[in-house]
Amino acid sequence: MKFALALIAASAISLVASTASAQTKETLTIDLPNDAATLDPHLQWNTDSYSIYRNIFDNLITRDASGTIVPQIATSWKYLDDTTIEFKIRDDVTFQDGSKLTAEDVAFSIKRIVDPALKSPQLSQFDQIKSAEVTDPVTVKITTKSAYPALLAQLVKLSIVPKAYVEKVGNQEFNQKPMGSGPYKLTEWKKGIETDLEAYGSYWRGKPPFQKVVFRAVPDVSTRIADLKTGKADLIRDVPPDQASSIKDGSSTQLFSGPTERVGYLYINAESGPTKDVRVRQAIAYAIDKQGLVDALLEGYGAAVNVVGAEPVFGYTDKVAGYDYDPEKAKALIKEAGAEGATLEFLTSPAYSRALVEAMQQMLNDVGFKVDIASSDQATFLKRRQGDAANAGSLAFGAWSCACQDADGIIFPLFRSGSIWAKYKNDKYDALVDEARSILDETKRKELYAQAYEILRQDVPGLGLYQVYALYGAAKKLKWEPTANEALFVMDMSWQQ
Repeated sequence: MKFALALIAASAISLVASTASAQTKETLTIDLPNDAATLDPHLQWNTDSYSIYRNIFDNLITRDASGTIVPQIATSWKYLDDTTIEFKIRDDVTFQDGSKLTAEDVAFSIKRIVDPALKSPQLSQFDQIKSAEVTDPVTVKITTKSAYPALLAQLVKLSIVPKAYVEKVGNQEFNQKPMGSGPYKLTEWKKGIETDLEAYGSYWRGKPPFQKVVFRAVPDVSTRIADLKTGKADLIRDVPPDQASSIKDGSSTQLFSGPTERVGYLYINAESGPTKDVRVRQAIAYAIDKQGLVDALLEGYGAAVNVVGAEPVFGYTDKVAGYDYDPEKAKALIKEAGAEGATLEFLTSPAYSRALVEAMQQMLNDVGFKVDIASSDQATFLKRRQGDAANAGSLAFGAWSCACQDADGIIFPLFRSGSIWAKYKNDKYDALVDEARSILDETKRKELYAQAYEILRQDVPGLGLYQVYALYGAAKKLKWEPTANEALFVMDMSWQQ
């Protein structure tokens, strides 16, 4: 009898323990389309990299779920004059090695990202900053070259890095072994496979919701979906629209969706190859059936646009006319330019929908071009796209977001001459976007951006296609509210019991 009672008691304890274990989610697994190109937050600005390193680092300021700019490392800020803004810094934050985060680290982070020697692809979004100065242990003063209305919108992306650690290990090792003050610290980066993070126990905002987070590089979308449905992944990014309903209606899965500030666009090289001729670029614009792409391939999870921009973005306009789908007009322009049969190299990577790229390839072939798709890994794609015009292809699909919700973070880096992204030069356009980023009058800024967008319509160095609707597949128990800037910030997630 005593043995039986002991056995029953042991079984009860075991049952309680297993139930507690089942209710505790230790590891969150996220499937991304690609590995990170970098874990240094001051280098590449692409979605897969940001999805990971956003959890390792804190930003100076950030946006809440409604899109409002709110404090993070900065507790408050105020303008001293049109070109000077003062930030007060938290004094209770430590980096993941236990060292204290100070105003010196904030100033260092700002100086680092604007240092031309770093060659940050994000430089054009911060290059209006003239200086960053520590005025006391919890105060940093930023001075801009002129009034810069998009400063706060850009600073929502500024990750704070530890000055002493970066200077000790150097930029190359810092990229391999990053350290920040965020809720999760890097344990291992298995290049091309996965990135493993673990909770930082002394995180200033409290205990992170999961002890470990694993970001896996899974380029094949069918594998990502299978991982989700079998429980191998808890969250997946970039669900194809034609698979959305199966996830939405799944017994153990749910679909997160919402409009974003990201815009799908077609880059067109205006400085090299057949597309150097504006008539060829205009023909390309007439050849693309944007609404057809939204209806057939996005299944309504998107909205066609006439410019490279979307509604959540300051400076976006719906007053600039787009290009109607007109294959006959495209053919006439191609003939006028003597470009019948011209070969266009179309750069892409697994980060982008192959079906979408192939659909545009077919549309362009139908009007008389010969389009060759050149697919590579994301890092190689970015290197070519950001490189010399002669090696940057004729075309490339892009899905651009500055996470700043301001036209200065979109059409300035994409098309302003001198930017690593721009393969285009128009002095009048440059003057307009330069002025728009140097005045505080919002009405005037909107007028300037409308004029700039009209020039882009005429010159077609890029073609706005559609506003991106983010689609995520998730386990039924994952609680999370996606935002317009698409930040996969795990601290904002939780597991329902």
